[in-house]
Amino acid sequence: MAGTEADSGAATEGAVEAALDKLDLDAKTRLLAGQDMWSLPELPQIGLKSLVMSDGPIGVRGVRWTADDPSVALPSPTALAATWDPELARRAGVLLAQEARRKGVHVLLAPTVNLHRSPLGGRHFEAYSEDPYLTGRIGTGYVTGVQEGGVGTTVKHFVANDAETDRFTVNNVVGERALRELYLAPFEAIVANARPWGVMTAYNTVNGTTMTEHHHLVNEVLRGEWGFDGYNVSDWMAARDTVGALRGGLDVAMPGPQTVYGDALARAVREGRLDESEVDEAVRRVLRLAARVGALADAEPAVPTPPAPVDGEALAREIARRSFVLVRNERAALPLKPGTVALLGAAARDARVLGGGSATVFPARVVSPLDGLTAALPEGTLTYRVGADPTTELAVADKGFALRAVCRDTEGTVLGTGSAPNGQIQWMGSDLPEGVTHDTLHTVELTGTFTPRESGPHSFGVKGTGTFTLTVAGTTYFDGLQPPADDSDPFEAFFGAPVPRAQVELTAGEPVDVSLTHVFVLPEGVPFKVIAFALAHQEPQRDEDELIAEAVEAARAADTAVVVVATTDRVESEGFDRKDLTLPGRQDDLVRAVAAANPNTVVVVNSGSPVELPWREDVAAVLLTWFPGQEGGAALADVLTGAHEPGGRLPTTWGSLSDAPVTRVAPSDGELPYTEDVFIGYRAWEKEGRTPSYPFGHGLGYTDWRYDSVDVTGATVTVRVRNTGERAGREVVQIYLAPTERDTGRPARWLAGFAAAEAGPGETVEVTVDLPRRAFEVWDQAAHRWLFVKGSYEIQVGSSIADRRITATVTV
Repeated sequence: MAGTEADSGAATEGAVEAALDKLDLDAKTRLLAGQDMWSLPELPQIGLKSLVMSDGPIGVRGVRWTADDPSVALPSPTALAATWDPELARRAGVLLAQEARRKGVHVLLAPTVNLHRSPLGGRHFEAYSEDPYLTGRIGTGYVTGVQEGGVGTTVKHFVANDAETDRFTVNNVVGERALRELYLAPFEAIVANARPWGVMTAYNTVNGTTMTEHHHLVNEVLRGEWGFDGYNVSDWMAARDTVGALRGGLDVAMPGPQTVYGDALARAVREGRLDESEVDEAVRRVLRLAARVGALADAEPAVPTPPAPVDGEALAREIARRSFVLVRNERAALPLKPGTVALLGAAARDARVLGGGSATVFPARVVSPLDGLTAALPEGTLTYRVGADPTTELAVADKGFALRAVCRDTEGTVLGTGSAPNGQIQWMGSDLPEGVTHDTLHTVELTGTFTPRESGPHSFGVKGTGTFTLTVAGTTYFDGLQPPADDSDPFEAFFGAPVPRAQVELTAGEPVDVSLTHVFVLPEGVPFKVIAFALAHQEPQRDEDELIAEAVEAARAADTAVVVVATTDRVESEGFDRKDLTLPGRQDDLVRAVAAANPNTVVVVNSGSPVELPWREDVAAVLLTWFPGQEGGAALADVLTGAHEPGGRLPTTWGSLSDAPVTRVAPSDGELPYTEDVFIGYRAWEKEGRTPSYPFGHGLGYTDWRYDSVDVTGATVTVRVRNTGERAGREVVQIYLAPTERDTGRPARWLAGFAAAEAGPGETVEVTVDLPRRAFEVWDQAAHRWLFVKGSYEIQVGSSIADRRITATVTV
C-alpha cells in the first residue's frame, strides 16, 4: 500500500512539474487570482479545468447563492461536535463531497475550526467547540470524509479568527503558548491526521502581522513544522499587499478578477520586487490541488471512483438526533408519555435550521418541529399556539410569496427574467439570468404576489443598500436611497438588518401584488460584481400578552407542554458578535408562564451556541437542538417520542454571561489582547471557581450507566461501563488528565480522550482510548518547543468534566 501511495504521489508531482514548465509568467499569476467570485481560470494549454470553490460547512451552496438551486442542509457544526463522533463527521463529509460533485464544485470552503473563546462570538455556531482536542477530532473526521469523496477542503480560518467585531482589521494579541496549545492545535491535528488539501487564512492580524502575510505561521509553522503540502487561499477580500501576501505564503487571492495577484503580481516580478521562482511555488500548490480533484490533465485524481451514494435526508436526520443534548430531565419527563401535547412557540412552526452568513444554504425542504410532531403523534393529540415570536424585526420574504426577478435596461426594456424562490437576490459575478449583463443592467424588480396567512397590518421593508422602490397592493410606500448602516463592512448588503418601509392592512387568503425595484450600481470598494438585496416582511404583531395567555391555556389543558425557543439570524450570524446571551423577544416570559401552568413542561432550545436559560430549574426537561438542519423537526419527533435517545454531549460550556470568565470580543485601538492565556472554556470556569448552568461534556440519555473500572497500560486507558437502565443506549466516555501536583500555569484538567460505549440493558462493555503524547506536553515559550512534562497524573473518567466517576494514577 505504501509503495502504491508513493508511486501515485510521484506521478502527481511529475504531472504538476510538466504543467508548470508550459506556463509563462502571465498565465501563472492569472491562475493565482480568482477569475470571479468562486473560481480560478482554466488554462487549456496544460489541460487545467477551472477550479470551483463553494462555501459550506453544513451544505454545498455551489456558485449560485439562491434558493433556486437547493442543497442538503446538515445540522450546524456545533451540533456535529455535540455528537462526539468523528466517524459520523466523516460520513457527513462524504455526503458533502457528493453534493459538491453534483454541483460541479472542486473545493469546499470548510470546516471552521476556530475556538469558542467567548460565548459572545457571533459565528460560534459555525465552529465546533471550546476545546482544541475535540475540535481537532471532529475536524479530522469531516476533512477525511470530504476528501474521500474526491473534493478538497480548506480548513479555516487560520488563525485566531474567534470573533466577528472589526474582523477585517483587528490585531489579536495572542501569547505564544496559548497560540500553540489552543488556537493552532486543531489545525495541527487535522494536518497530521487528515492531510487537508487546503487552508484558508483569516482576515485578522495576529501579533502585528495580517494572516494573509504571516510568513512565520504559514511558511515556518504550517508548512515547515507540520509538513502541510496543500494550497493556501485567502478569506474573501482579505489579501492586501502583493509582495507581502506571496512572501507570507498566500497562494490564491480571492475573489477576482480584481485582486493583489494577477496583473499586479506579474508586474511585481517584472519590476524585481519578487522572483518568478516564488510565484512557481504557489502555482505548484494550486496545480497539486487540481491534480488531486481531477482537474488537471495527465494526473490521476486522488479518488478515481467516488464512494457509494449517501441518502442526504436520512443522514441529516441521524446527525440531528445524535446531536441533541438533553441537559435536564426531571421525573423522566422524556420520552413523552401517552397523552396530549401542547406545542408552543413561533420557532416550532417557522423553524430555524441554520445560522446566518456565508454558511447559509437553501434546502429543498425543511421539517419544522410542528411538521415532525404532527406526523409522529396520534391524530387529535397535538395542539399548537404561537405563544411568543423570537423575530423582533422583518425577515426575508418567504411563506406566502410567489416572486420572480425581472431585469431591465435604462430604457425599461426587459433583458431577462429569473426565478426567486424567496425575497432574497444574491447574484455574484456572472450569476445573472440568461440575456442579462452587468453592462446593460439598470434595474432588478422582484415582483409577484403575496397571500397572507393572517389578517392585520403586515410590515414590508428592504434589506440592502442603494436606490429602491417598494410597492404593495398598488401603492408605492418607498422610493429613494437606503444608505449603508456601516460603511466599513463591504458585506452590509448580505448581513445588515432589514429596514421597515411600509405597513399595509391585509386579509388572510386574499393575494396582493408586491414589487421591489432596485437600481443596480456596482458597489465601491468591492472588487467583484454583486447584486444583493431582499424584500423583507413581518406578519401582524398581535398583543404579546394575549399570545402568551393563549399558550398558557393550551398548556394547562395538555398532559405535556413542549415550548420551542430560538435565536434569530440577527442574534447569531457571520458579521457581528452578540451583545448578550438572552433569548430574543418574550420567549423567557412564555416559558415561565407555561411552566407555572403545567409542571410537565419540556423546553426545546433552538440555538447554535449558548443562551441563558433563567427558568431552567422550573421546567421538567431541557433539550438543546442547536441549528438542526433540514430534518430537524423529524429528528425532534424521534427523540421526544423515544424512538431514539438524544445522543449529544455539550461541546462547549453553557452558563450566564455574568459568570462567563472570558467575554471581551471588541478590540480597543485596533487590538484585542487574549489576556486569559490558555484559560478559555471549561479551563477558565474551573480556574475562576465558577459553576456554569451546564458543564462541558454534559448530556443525558434515556438509560443509566455505571462506571465499573479503569485500567491504564502505558498510554492506553481501558474503561468498563455497565448499562444499568431498561433500554439500549450510548454513553460518551470522557477522559480528563489532571496533574496531581497543582500548577497554576496549567488548567486543573483537560480533555485527553473519549470513546463511545453502546450496550443493551444490563450489558457491560469496554472501551479503550490511547492518550496522545501531546496531552502531556506544554509549549515552552522560552525554548520555542514542546516540552513533555514528567510527573504524576490522575486519569479522571466520567460523563462530563463535572461528573468524573472513577480515577487512576499514572506516572510519566
